[in-house]
Amino acid sequence: MSALLDSLASGFCGSDARRAELDAALQAGLPGPRTEAWKYTSLRQLERRSFRPAPLAAAEVDPALLADVPSPRLVFVNGRPSAALSELGDLPAGVQVQTLSAALAGGEDAARFLGRRFERSDEVFARLNAALADEGVLVRVDDKAQIDLPLQLVFVSVAGGADLAWHHRHLIELRAGASLGVIEHHLHVGDVAHLGNTLVHVHLAQDSVLAHARVQADGVRATALLRTDAVLARNAQYRRIDLELGAALSRHELNVRLEGDNAQLTANGVLLGNGRRHVDTRLGIDHIARDTASEMLWRGVAANRSRVVFHGGIHIREGADGTDANLSNKNLLLSADAEIDTQPTLVIDADEVKAAHGATVGQLDANALFYLRSRGLPADQAQQLLSAAFCHEPLKVLDARLTGQLARHLDRALAQAGVA
Repeated sequence: MSALLDSLASGFCGSDARRAELDAALQAGLPGPRTEAWKYTSLRQLERRSFRPAPLAAAEVDPALLADVPSPRLVFVNGRPSAALSELGDLPAGVQVQTLSAALAGGEDAARFLGRRFERSDEVFARLNAALADEGVLVRVDDKAQIDLPLQLVFVSVAGGADLAWHHRHLIELRAGASLGVIEHHLHVGDVAHLGNTLVHVHLAQDSVLAHARVQADGVRATALLRTDAVLARNAQYRRIDLELGAALSRHELNVRLEGDNAQLTANGVLLGNGRRHVDTRLGIDHIARDTASEMLWRGVAANRSRVVFHGGIHIREGADGTDANLSNKNLLLSADAEIDTQPTLVIDADEVKAAHGATVGQLDANALFYLRSRGLPADQAQQLLSAAFCHEPLKVLDARLTGQLARHLDRALAQAGVA
């Protein structure tokens, strides 16, 4: 057994069913380069590391860190909820927000999502989450409730004497006709090297609308592993943006099933590679019902000795006639030592569909650089200006309130990376 799996297993405390999930993960082991889903992401360095379970009490954080994060907000520090930093007093009627631990302590029957099993051997981190998750967020919105204020979910990593690991399980559930905005902030204090393993379930009932933004700006030595599984019913709309701006190793698997007629997905993102960071994003979009639509616009930037990996998979099932699916992944390679691997895939088993997918890897436009230089801008400023414009394009899918927060995070990360 690897040092990683051995250390994570040491924190187990659960039922026999969860023990079976842990045993399955330990038996399968970590995926290697011959596993297709992990072909471009090596775990050799990670498997030699050890982590301690996160303490039950949240660490202390200067409240000034959250000065730009409005309420209502729920804050976690090193994997644990912080009552001192959270502000849910002005939570609108029609939405309920609970921590997973509080829900379970109150008798919540979470078997519907906690009891899910994962069968594939390459789903090792999902299996570990099924065995070890003991904290998270449950967000539920009532029928036809229109929630105007976006809910802020904040996850802060704080450096300490040991490298910690936590396993979160989240649920976002919108009932029929409901709407909600959610912004996730993943921040850090100090030189953190923790591991976060998160699994998110998104359930959108008929006619519901979810706007979901996520800013991953963890520490340069951290490990961020995330899987999102979303299911959309008839006429549901899911609009999502992911900004991958931090962590030494970040991997996000976004799986969306459009199960109801006329369901719509918009999933955009920015992948920023700098230093020696490894950024891996995998999309698995499954069109099952008729007249569904998906639109995905992704931008990647690789500088220094970083590596950016993107897999965009679309499957249009038999009977999903009328589907309209589009995927675009464009990337900037800013260094000879950086690497970008992009793999768009499209499988069509239905008739009468519209589908397009494409990916490019290149450098900044020479004519645009020349134009800016001819107007008096130095070369580095011209490159930074064009890079920032390239990265901002995916943000346009959300309304101005959400986009403004995202743009500030993105600009700050680009400036720190020397890209803008």
